[in-house]
Amino acid sequence: MSLLKFSGVLLGLIAAAVLVIGCGDTVLDSTKTEEQLQASLSKSLGEKVSSVDCPSDIEVEKGKTFSCSVKMQKGEDQTVTLEIRNSDADVSVTDIRGSNE
Repeated sequence: MSLLKFSGVLLGLIAAAVLVIGCGDTVLDSTKTEEQLQASLSKSLGEKVSSVDCPSDIEVEKGKTFSCSVKMQKGEDQTVTLEIRNSDADVSVTDIRGSNE
């Protein structure tokens, strides 16, 4: 079953922790974002997510989007696009695409 069919269900917010680095930029904690996305997708879809890989250098900026690679337990690859909603680094899923779409 494709994740795209469930995209409407997944538009809820996912809270993401932030990490302040030495040069003053605030970036998303990619590990925390990956863990929360994996748990959220697994719960919403009722199918185990094997792995999630998000970029590690995303600066917190309202409206900014980025993509994470998701691998389902059955082997299907997905790309999930997230949008940063506010300066608290809350993010929401805006798009989900399978490798064959």
